[in-house]
Amino acid sequence: MNKLSLLVMAAGMGSRYGGLKQLDAVGPNGETIIDYSVYDAIRSGFTKVVFIIRKDFEEQFKTQVTDKYAGKIQVKFAFQDIHDLPDGFSCPDGREKPWGTGQAILSAKNLINEPFAAINGDDFYGEESFKTIAEYYQSGGDSFSMVAFRLENTLSIFGGVTRGLCTVKDGKLDTVIETNDLQKTESGVSSDRDIELDGSEPVSMNMWGFTPVLFDYLEDAFVEFLKKDGQELKSEFLIPSIVNELIHDGQESVHVLSSAASWFGVTYKEDKAFVVGEIQKLVSEGAYPKQLF
Repeated sequence: MNKLSLLVMAAGMGSRYGGLKQLDAVGPNGETIIDYSVYDAIRSGFTKVVFIIRKDFEEQFKTQVTDKYAGKIQVKFAFQDIHDLPDGFSCPDGREKPWGTGQAILSAKNLINEPFAAINGDDFYGEESFKTIAEYYQSGGDSFSMVAFRLENTLSIFGGVTRGLCTVKDGKLDTVIETNDLQKTESGVSSDRDIELDGSEPVSMNMWGFTPVLFDYLEDAFVEFLKKDGQELKSEFLIPSIVNELIHDGQESVHVLSSAASWFGVTYKEDKAFVVGEIQKLVSEGAYPKQLF
């Protein structure tokens, strides 16, 4: 079996949620959402997991999360830092948050030399999603890929959310556009864009499959991003935007993999009780053991 790595982006500050939601317990024995992702990855054939975190909560993260994976999967750490910039660039005064998912993934460039899946640390993707992306690479897939979810299955009842709204042509990703304030309505789904949505649209939840060539693209694109937007205090170097450019420049194609798995995440504090309830249902149905590790 080919080696396959999981890259978990867990360096976000959780600004809307408040606090380090990546370390919140949601399972019956104190499991985090990350624990479920790693469990699903292991049983889908992943051999290594790389966590992108902030250096200042490394020890807390190891104690609460990764120590329990010893002997089950190889664990590595990469650190996202706002001052980790290419030569000739410096962080502007007043900037507090890292530079986005593109910089996060770039921080792991020296740790991954095989196909890998990249996910958010605070999203629950479900076993089917991990199996789908693993099977693509284990069966010889060699392009970039993305697991698409149905929009209606990714909304929060507690407020608007941001999703990567996708268009797909001949099984390949055509565009992915970050769309804000998506909320369920009586007639469908509303957003900050003047478009009609019925909830069946494919969306990206940042579950990507990449080959290591991505790191070369990211290095070049990050330099161009910093030249243009490096002095903005809240600008973000985002994976969907980078993927869009690679598609439209004809440099890469992205194979779209569909998942009917139930996605859920903790965007707002009120979402936590819902997530805990959904995971308990899955445990009761036998999809997961009562204690993962």
